[in-house]
Amino acid sequence: MKILHTSDWHLGHSLYNYDRSREQLDFLQQLATIVGEEKPDVMVVSGDIYHYSTPSAATQKMYTEGMLNVHKACPEMAMVVTAGNHDSSSKLEIDSSLWQHFGVNVIGNIERDRENINLDKHIIEITNDKEGKKGYVVAVPHIYPQNFPILDADTPREERPSYFFQTLLNRTAQRNPEGLPVVLMAHLSISGSDRSGHDETVGGIEYVLLEDLGKGYDYLALGHIHCPQNIKGSHQRARYCGTPLPVSFDETYPHSVSIVELNGREEPLIRTVEIINPMPLVTLPRHPLPFEEALQQLEDYPADKQAYIRLNVWIENYQAPDCEERAANAVKDKACKYCYIKPNRDKQTLGDTDAPLSLQEIQEKSPLDIARIYYRETEGEEMDEELCQMMNEVWREVKEKEKP
Repeated sequence: MKILHTSDWHLGHSLYNYDRSREQLDFLQQLATIVGEEKPDVMVVSGDIYHYSTPSAATQKMYTEGMLNVHKACPEMAMVVTAGNHDSSSKLEIDSSLWQHFGVNVIGNIERDRENINLDKHIIEITNDKEGKKGYVVAVPHIYPQNFPILDADTPREERPSYFFQTLLNRTAQRNPEGLPVVLMAHLSISGSDRSGHDETVGGIEYVLLEDLGKGYDYLALGHIHCPQNIKGSHQRARYCGTPLPVSFDETYPHSVSIVELNGREEPLIRTVEIINPMPLVTLPRHPLPFEEALQQLEDYPADKQAYIRLNVWIENYQAPDCEERAANAVKDKACKYCYIKPNRDKQTLGDTDAPLSLQEIQEKSPLDIARIYYRETEGEEMDEELCQMMNEVWREVKEKEKP
């Protein structure tokens, strides 16, 4: 079975108030081209289709037209879409019945009917008109640990996620006597994964062990972590495909979709197809320099070269109040777009009241980082891990309450 694995599209995302719809449209067009060339049996989208749980009408239209174009590129290909922590699971499923006419299976949430859980909803059979049954996709959307269903009253709360995954895989095995390939989809954070560039302040700060996702799958199509990678110890059977477009300047790695071929019990064959971003995110200069030197590089940046740019500036004492204005003026009438100044200081000064953090520095830090700095300044020592975990739990609960 041949799979196209993608996730974390974050449609509707804007960068420092700049609209990115042109880049996102370009990605969807590239995706349709890739599908037309590769002819996969199934495309799996492992969550975070949208950046906001209430996407605009224009963003929803972009998604709809993009998916229809992907379908036209390979009408026989199945598609499975699951909700991520950025998505509204209920809104994503509104048109699920209609989408099935185009081979798209949308799994936004766990369907509960009083005491019963509809497990079969999550087990999707992949068939081909010429070759018949090809395999199965077990589609699990993003679920917070406390929201996993109780399948067995005797199962401790902390073991519910692993019990749920294994129960689904066992149910799939019962329906799969031929031993056809099984793909498991999940949107979560695996312990030990490379989280470079990932913003942990927006949901999903809990981490699970790879073994907690059960046994019985041939490939684990992961979403949520933006850095593309195979999970260590999985023998290439568990992978984050990463974002097709960078969501932040810290995502400095290549962006792509993954093509996965499953053949019996051999290790999956995985390759990537790069997504070209017409508007790359550039940090200038690569290594921090004093403001005047960094500004000179911005002024020398080619006028016709498209990019979002942040200035990488070394600050010894304080940042002059006119720096932002001067940087913005440096790109007037140029194709590039200036975003912000990234200030760099000695680590020793981060807790020094004589060197206060700038507004930009505060905006770049997570609530936990700010709490740690405040605790260091007021208590004269580092915040212990137990208190850090409590802060993380409070922040997670706040974000959960904000979801519709």
